[in-house]
Amino acid sequence: MHKIRFAAQAAIAATLLATASTLFAAPADPNDPNLPRLRKVLKATPLIDGHNDWAEVLAEKAGEKRWTMDLHSLDHDAYDTDIERIRQGLMGGQFWSVYVSAGLPPAEQVEDTLDQIDLVKSIVRRYPADFALTRTAAEVRAAHKAGKIASMMGAEGGGQIDESFSVLRAYAALGVGYLTLTHSKTISWADSATDNPQHDGLTPFGVAVVHELNRLGMLVDLSHVSEATMLDALAASKAPIIFSHSSARALCDHSRNVSDAVLSKVAGNGGIVMVNFAPQYVSEARRVWGAERGALSALYNQPPLGGLYIGEPERAKAALAKWDAEHPKPVVTLAMVADHVDHIAKVAGYDHVGLGGDYDGLGELPQGMEGVESYPALLLELMKRGWSDENIAKLAGGNILRVMAAAEKVAASLANEPPATGSVATFDGPATK
Repeated sequence: MHKIRFAAQAAIAATLLATASTLFAAPADPNDPNLPRLRKVLKATPLIDGHNDWAEVLAEKAGEKRWTMDLHSLDHDAYDTDIERIRQGLMGGQFWSVYVSAGLPPAEQVEDTLDQIDLVKSIVRRYPADFALTRTAAEVRAAHKAGKIASMMGAEGGGQIDESFSVLRAYAALGVGYLTLTHSKTISWADSATDNPQHDGLTPFGVAVVHELNRLGMLVDLSHVSEATMLDALAASKAPIIFSHSSARALCDHSRNVSDAVLSKVAGNGGIVMVNFAPQYVSEARRVWGAERGALSALYNQPPLGGLYIGEPERAKAALAKWDAEHPKPVVTLAMVADHVDHIAKVAGYDHVGLGGDYDGLGELPQGMEGVESYPALLLELMKRGWSDENIAKLAGGNILRVMAAAEKVAASLANEPPATGSVATFDGPATK
């Protein structure tokens, strides 16, 4: 493990003073009349993003070098995130996703999750002038006041607990702040938004997981889950829930997005929807285009048995190129992301919207949102649309801090409850074929 010694107090102070000059040097038009307003808002309230896959993409692309490589400035073609860009983006906090593939065997998911947790903690240790590991709302505010990026963690899939309350509690003890109930696949106790449903939402074991999350003070994250799972979790949770990286289904009809009916229930629960920047979740035209192109690609050359041009890769390539020329990829922009923020604020209220960019987890990004340095441009767009300083502060970080504080209060009220025990079979009965 790469270890870093803490510098003397004078050296740390000097570093903080140096970074302070870049903290509010946003990559935005210096003549924008709203820029001074934005700087003032983000000096008082930390800008907190709900979901970033930097740890996973470092593991994927850098391998063992991830433990020692310099993270100040990275290749923009390979990464959406580095320390310089975080500072340019005026960020005050980040939930780092400790994501692993939902297709891995459960035991491997647990092992890889522990590796991801260790990597996030390693980054914080290596750069103590830039990051602080935090878990509570008060700790986030203290880190922001000290000029550091408050660093939280979220486990992005219920499969990562391997049907074990003990594993869940171990993650909590290691500092993981939320659990996404499913990822891309339906699991034994919860339906995913992007897989065939098996349970009509949560099973009794799934409800028990929600209760244990409440008891532990971990946030219940409903990004990636089916609408039935969303509704069951909203009914079960005593604490406000989050969608760490989801957008508005009324604007883009992807099953990963949140319908107006659910948005209304999020408001009643006190929760938050943190808007995702993925083009296929932002633009309906882009979503349809991607689905059609994917289907045609499979139709033209689907090995090993099917496809119109099976065994003729050049012919398949030419046919797909012809379709591309006739059907250009729809453009997705920063303004479209702002439309989702506006819509959620309109339906659920300004108290229930946040930002969850999904940086380093996407193959492409909207124009104007190319990396973590782009948050100021989005917030300035909303200011131009008439958003008040108070509501910008809520969107940037005030809302998620409120949710975190509320979850902490619920956990305190449940402090005398015994930890959850039992298996899926204990709660749901023996598995049936």
